[in-house]
Amino acid sequence: MYTSAKPYFYGTGRRKKSIARVRVMPGTGVVTINNRDIDDYFGLGTLKLIVNQPFGVTETEGKFDVVCTVAGGGISGQAGAIRHGIARALLKADEAYRPALKKAGFLTRDPRMKERKKYGLKAARRAPQFSKR
Repeated sequence: MYTSAKPYFYGTGRRKKSIARVRVMPGTGVVTINNRDIDDYFGLGTLKLIVNQPFGVTETEGKFDVVCTVAGGGISGQAGAIRHGIARALLKADEAYRPALKKAGFLTRDPRMKERKKYGLKAARRAPQFSKR
């Protein structure tokens, strides 16, 4: 686990089944996820864009380093959780970012979750195949 003597701002982000513990500290814009570089962790460019969106909205690209631990869910949910955590941490760094982050919707926890499977069905809504005979 990465430890730092530098002061940092902490934020917890959640999305679907993913939980991200995010630390944002003044730096050069290096993003580390589970002790790996962002390019190494996320293969898709769209996921990297999702993670860096809060910095674009607050116009702070390259001003903060991010160290985060994320667990649970898939890579898309993890990217959303990291974005949520970064937005919350930036809010602790400077309260002036609130209007921009709020307008972009990064402070809102996405409530959409997987629907439970119901009895008599094959999945949440998928019914067994129907045959007349």
